[in-house]
Amino acid sequence: MPDSSHLVWDVSPVLFTLGPFTVRWYGLLFALGFVLGYFLMRSIYRREGKPEADLDRLLIYMLVGTVVGARLGHVIFYDPGYYFSHPIEILKVWRGGLASHGGAIGILVALYYYSRKAKGQPYLWLLDRVAVPTALGGAFIRLGNLFNSEILGTPSDAPWAIVFARVDPVPRHPAQLYESLSYLIIFFVLWSVYRRYGARTPRGLLTGLFFVLVFTARFFIEFVKVRQAAFGEALPLSMGQILSLPVIAAGLVLLWRARRQGPVSPPQSSKS
Repeated sequence: MPDSSHLVWDVSPVLFTLGPFTVRWYGLLFALGFVLGYFLMRSIYRREGKPEADLDRLLIYMLVGTVVGARLGHVIFYDPGYYFSHPIEILKVWRGGLASHGGAIGILVALYYYSRKAKGQPYLWLLDRVAVPTALGGAFIRLGNLFNSEILGTPSDAPWAIVFARVDPVPRHPAQLYESLSYLIIFFVLWSVYRRYGARTPRGLLTGLFFVLVFTARFFIEFVKVRQAAFGEALPLSMGQILSLPVIAAGLVLLWRARRQGPVSPPQSSKS
């Protein structure tokens, strides 16, 4: 039986079922992150005189890039042997298995193609703006993981440890909450920096901060997470930590570059 001194988490991942339709907490929180991100980007576009009509297309690019990238990241980074032997399983996203590193790569690729067609929205400018709502979206996604009782922490005797009753009776670090809270704090940091500079934000500053802060938090939280990769148990670092290191390095380069160049002159408005 679970230790009565610890919180027991036994919440169903299903919010409600209506006929053949099932609404899950994860899907709701995932969608909520995108909706709030849309409104944040709308406020940014209005502030900088960018065409709001572009946001619908940007949202589609972001959604496709996130889901496809996160799914392929999970397949390639965490269990390639299984998925390459059962390729049809790759399509079954509803069964779980989305990797944040893959999602980041998917967003980078999607925004690159979007920026090639978006007038007055250079790639690095776009990455800086999208970094702000992405951090907030990450906080909501990790809450969705909590409702799914997945991305589990290692066993712990800490008073705030949680028993995930749908998994086992062992008190564990609430790693999902650690990440969710970290990403929420990072969102406020990024939003504060953007509010200070606005259109004069040094190119690469917000993206660099996002890469360094998010993946440094991820690196350290990985020490109290159950390893997800189906291989590499003998390695000193988890797959999540290994993948985080080059992203942190890229973020440091962007911060160095942003510091050298300093604030930019406000771009010309593209509103008609």
